[in-house]
Amino acid sequence: MWALFVATVYFGTFLVIGWVAKRMLDRWMGQRGVELSEVQKQAGRRGERTVFLLGAWRKESDL
Repeated sequence: MWALFVATVYFGTFLVIGWVAKRMLDRWMGQRGVELSEVQKQAGRRGERTVFLLGAWRKESDL
């Protein structure tokens, strides 16, 4: 039972921190009238690139 309690506290803390950060970011962007698509347009086209994600290489494009 102790291991379950420790795992709940450990993972639960990260989940709560992530949820709070997402809510704060959504609120901040909502107050300023900014959407993610607008931010991505400002970055411009990056073309195709190779990225490393979760232990695997993959090709990514912004088409």
